[in-house]
Amino acid sequence: MEIGSNTHVGQSSSLLSDDYDATTHAPEDESVVTDKQPVVQETTSKEVLDLQTIVPVTNETIFSQSSVQQGMNHEEAQYVHPNYCYTADGTKQWIPDVPAYEKPNVGLRFKSWDDAFNMYKAYAAKAGFDVRKSTSTWTKGVISHKYIVCSKAGSPRCKDVDTLETLSSSSKRRNINIKVAGCNACIRLKVPSSSVAFEIYNFSKAHNHGLVDDFNMDLTRGRRQLQFSEKKFIHCLQTTSFGPTVAHRVKSSLKGGQHLVAGSKTDFKNHARNVRGFIADADAQMIVDRFNHNMSHLEDLFFEYKAVDGVLSSIFWSDGISRCNYSMFGEVLAFDATYDTNWYNMIFVLFTGVDSHKKCVTFGVGLIHNETIDSYKWLLNAFVTSHGKQPRLVLTDQDAAMKQAVSTVLTESTHRLCMWHVTNKIPVKVRICGEMQVNEEIRCRVNKLVWNVFIKPETFESRWHQLIDDFNLSENKWLKDMFAIRDRWVPAYFRELPMCCLMKTTSRCESSNSQFKVYSSHGNNLVQFMNCFEMALNAQRHMQRELQNDTTTKRPPIDTRLPIERHASYVYTITIFKEVQKDITKGLYHCARSCLETKDGLNIHCIHHKDKRNGFVGEFKVFHNPNDDTFSCSFKGFTRICYLCRHIFKVFQIELIDEIPETYIPKRWRSDVLPSSLFKIESRYSAPVDERSKLRQQFLSLANHCANRARGNIDLLQTLVDQMQHMKNNIWDKIPIEPSYNSNTAIIEDLVGYKIPEKVTITPPTRIRNKGSGSHKRTIGPGEKAKRKSKKPKRFCKKCNKHVHGYDSRNHEKIMLLKEQRRKEREQR
Repeated sequence: MEIGSNTHVGQSSSLLSDDYDATTHAPEDESVVTDKQPVVQETTSKEVLDLQTIVPVTNETIFSQSSVQQGMNHEEAQYVHPNYCYTADGTKQWIPDVPAYEKPNVGLRFKSWDDAFNMYKAYAAKAGFDVRKSTSTWTKGVISHKYIVCSKAGSPRCKDVDTLETLSSSSKRRNINIKVAGCNACIRLKVPSSSVAFEIYNFSKAHNHGLVDDFNMDLTRGRRQLQFSEKKFIHCLQTTSFGPTVAHRVKSSLKGGQHLVAGSKTDFKNHARNVRGFIADADAQMIVDRFNHNMSHLEDLFFEYKAVDGVLSSIFWSDGISRCNYSMFGEVLAFDATYDTNWYNMIFVLFTGVDSHKKCVTFGVGLIHNETIDSYKWLLNAFVTSHGKQPRLVLTDQDAAMKQAVSTVLTESTHRLCMWHVTNKIPVKVRICGEMQVNEEIRCRVNKLVWNVFIKPETFESRWHQLIDDFNLSENKWLKDMFAIRDRWVPAYFRELPMCCLMKTTSRCESSNSQFKVYSSHGNNLVQFMNCFEMALNAQRHMQRELQNDTTTKRPPIDTRLPIERHASYVYTITIFKEVQKDITKGLYHCARSCLETKDGLNIHCIHHKDKRNGFVGEFKVFHNPNDDTFSCSFKGFTRICYLCRHIFKVFQIELIDEIPETYIPKRWRSDVLPSSLFKIESRYSAPVDERSKLRQQFLSLANHCANRARGNIDLLQTLVDQMQHMKNNIWDKIPIEPSYNSNTAIIEDLVGYKIPEKVTITPPTRIRNKGSGSHKRTIGPGEKAKRKSKKPKRFCKKCNKHVHGYDSRNHEKIMLLKEQRRKEREQR
């Protein structure tokens, strides 16, 4: 009997070639298996002891793997209910009721070991059980016999049990089910000395356990094996802070049910565990090796790290896009420390600025082991080395280590403290007991004073002293300390500094940190942390790309007929144009020139500013130098934010100036400030760059498009399924054995983007404790406290003659006295 290569399990004609002649190959006393009359051998209870059904075959009988794998389609396999019987000693045994032409009969030969295994796996899928490879027998250094057994073969591990010790032991016995049952169902193969093919010489088909129903075959181990697509799905969701449990739930919803998902929830979690096991102690080494490799072919990538005694302590990196953004928008930056972003509690430091769309943009990233002055000095030195110049203005919180490091390293920069961190302490630091209304008035007046960007330093100081006198706060130590460093945080002292109002707080940093934590979690190691960070950075840059595309392809509406407004719509980004448009409109409708003076060769325009109700707001002077055609305003709007104020636009209207002078269009706000190459696909994280990934993604996209277009036409869908099945059969013919690139290790390397280093010389730090780690104790609210208190047993107080909480007759008087004092204090308030 010769079995063709294009076969399909479950069809009587699929195992026979077209030129097969059953009458010439079958012996006289055996049943003939033909296309029209398939023979199914029944097993009776008398025949149970001899369970090997031998079908004679010739020496040319070779079972090809393609015929098995092409036919082993789990969704199409026809399931046959098993029979069971009892042996002479009363043991129950299950005999799969599978047609004879689909059984691994004695005498079948296979070209390779994988062909044999896949054939038996296909039979097991029809019969209702799972299989695994067992041991081999070696003879004179050569494999002579191999065995494929039922997955429930073998005996469970025996453990010593002492019931007395079990009762006294604090450890609980694991509540698990035994997965092996000593099943003897198997096939045994031998390698004839005269041939390289494997031949079945023994087939045991009886099982000592129940077989799996057809609707439960998805629960077998063979069906639960995760393929590349499932592993990639788990990895992609982990980079957005979703664990394997959520990944399995989402996958089930997308597929339409848990039965359509390859793998259980436990299998998904096991894969996540395998990824962490793959990284293991080579975590820091993988990070360093990858950066060093990327620096060899990416000229714009900057990377520095510091290791102490072989332990990673600090790391800083900035890619080409971040460095380009800094060259355009790096006048003002803020940096802040964020905690609880990785397993080692390394402190995450993000350098953030504002781009041409007034969105957060990242200039560089650092991880440090602790928050010492030396750590911040190393980080700032790396930042300056990366970008080649220092920023004009730096914002931080009131951290003492940051302050010392900034003053030492960033000598050309102005250091400014975050105003929010200062003003947020006012309700706590400035309070008069029992005077709630007074406290609220103090808070409002202090905030109104310190947030005023229009007053001069001397005006601020006079109003500050007046406020202190009005509320008798001269002895408040915190207010004294804040006034002593007023030039570090009050806007009045930065009014002459260009771009001083671009950022007054570190809220930009906190916004970026919060966005990053959407993608990452504290349980990630460094490799996973990097993957999550790249996804978060990719999302930030995607928003920048969308806004830049809108600026290039869309035109905003024009509110006035002034030519200067239309000119502004072409030179600015859409976001900045909307701000400029407001000033142009208000300059037209809410400003008026009251007088024109000439002094020292300057034309001085006095501009009255009114509100929407035509109420007077103030008078501002616009100075025009006719010699060099420059403009300036006492409002100092251009100094604060680098685009012109409404008062100057009013003068432009009067002077019939139709275009904004180039001097007053800074490069950072222009619509073409960034090169288009920054937004190419090759510059994006997580985008496929190798040809294999691109083709695979393209194929999946085409398959989805075809399925979506034909989803309402059953004939087209059936044609599509048939074509895909034909393509699958061709691929299985060309790749009959699972390739090495689909091994678990190779898949994990492709997903995480890191390879196992040959030698580990840098190790990650041990988990550290820092001021952002917290106490690891959850805050308990008053409701939960009351609930816990209600569960505590009450004590009987003889003086109260009742059961109460918290006291008894011994401390009754003391507790009553305290309660009376608290009652009087509340009445006084």
